[in-house]
Amino acid sequence: MLILGVDTSWKNGNIALVRDGDVVAAAPLEGGTFSAQLVPQIARLLSRNKLGKRDLGGLSVVSGPGSFTGLRVGLAAVKALAEILKVPITATTVLEAMVLDLASEGKSAAALEAGRGELYVAEYEVRRNGDAFQAAPLRQLVLSGADAAIALRSSKVVCCEPATADLLRGAGLEVQEAPRPDSAAIARIGGRKIAAGNTITPEQLDAEYIRRSDAELFSAPKP
Repeated sequence: MLILGVDTSWKNGNIALVRDGDVVAAAPLEGGTFSAQLVPQIARLLSRNKLGKRDLGGLSVVSGPGSFTGLRVGLAAVKALAEILKVPITATTVLEAMVLDLASEGKSAAALEAGRGELYVAEYEVRRNGDAFQAAPLRQLVLSGADAAIALRSSKVVCCEPATADLLRGAGLEVQEAPRPDSAAIARIGGRKIAAGNTITPEQLDAEYIRRSDAELFSAPKP
């Protein structure tokens, strides 16, 4: 099955075509111009590989965290394509993709810079399902670096930013660094989700914003 992966969550985005886990083609998207680039780039990527939109068997998109405008552009394009093509959609957060890259069962977490000295953090229970891994979300928070170190102390943590990794290591956490997942990784995850029947409708597709809440902060484990 040919899957289109889309990531417009970061300052620079990218798209990829993946067939049965293998990358067919990929293309970058320059930050600040996603709305003008995304649909034409998808068309060019398909055309260059002698494919048409009807060859797509599924769509996989990053649903957050990230910039409001960037996420909305990617989600709107995927919704429109899904409605036209009648193909399945899957949505994955960058944090979930980071944890799945660990390929390790048990409680795992991911941390990502959120700006203003804060981190996006998410914990998952990761289970093996055949040859693949699935991540069930436990909690998602926006925390200061110090609070993140407390909240994640019982988890294996993956980071894609050296400064975040150094911060959490300095607090005594077990941290693994890995590259930020790209749209090819998102497409592969999407292919596995589609095979497992874990899809959503265009109406259900929405951005996942992680916000600070007093209730979540007070639920963090204390030292």
